[in-house]
Amino acid sequence: VQLVESGGGLVQAGGSLRLSCAASGLTFSTYAMGWFRQAPGKEREFVAYISRSGGTYYADAVKGRFTISRDNAKNTVYLQMSSLKPEDTAVYYCAADQNLRAVVAGTTGSWGPGTQVTVSS
Repeated sequence: VQLVESGGGLVQAGGSLRLSCAASGLTFSTYAMGWFRQAPGKEREFVAYISRSGGTYYADAVKGRFTISRDNAKNTVYLQMSSLKPEDTAVYYCAADQNLRAVVAGTTGSWGPGTQVTVSS
């Protein structure tokens, strides 16, 4: 399984970004997908997941501002981020697993290298 994130960058507070994660080496439609983030000096934390059937769940910190979606034809999962805050600054990672629990817990072995998101105040 290979995952590659893109779409990160520098944005002002209140702005928007859309992250993408392109997956290969797997039957994408059979995998649950998730986004995590890690800020400097902090542990990696769960952001959102989308199940194989399209069910979604979000961390309280991003609920109502972020939207996760998937395109099985393109083997890609997205994270639309709106109303960004400086505290959203982090490296964002994509995760994949056929076991949803592994994605939720962050115990999957399939991770992308990450993409940096920086929100200026």
